[in-house]
Amino acid sequence: MIRNQVVDPLFPKCPIRNVLSRIGDRWSLLVLLTLQDNEHPMRFRDLCKAIPDVSQKMLTSTLRELEADDLVKRTAYPEVPSRVEYELTERGQSFIPLLNQLVDWSLENMEAIVKHRKEYSL
Repeated sequence: MIRNQVVDPLFPKCPIRNVLSRIGDRWSLLVLLTLQDNEHPMRFRDLCKAIPDVSQKMLTSTLRELEADDLVKRTAYPEVPSRVEYELTERGQSFIPLLNQLVDWSLENMEAIVKHRKEYSL
């Protein structure tokens, strides 16, 4: 089994469960949004600065998983000191409009959702 792949006994090839298990984690969408906001590839340390609450270990893991799904491209340059850059792939770019719609919806609805949560918990 591929790491972080959800395999449902009734629907083992369900694309929705599989994709959402990967992008639905705490960091993947933030990484994709951060890469989208930059016109040029980003170095690892720049991603760390842009997402200050992610640990280096989690960022490394997230980038590897996004690379495995062909959403992010990693380019290593044979230099001293070494230089590695990350950017969205064509598949990653194709996901951005959907992600931006989710962000817009969240911004439009978050206040009402938070209010409803408070009312619900009373």
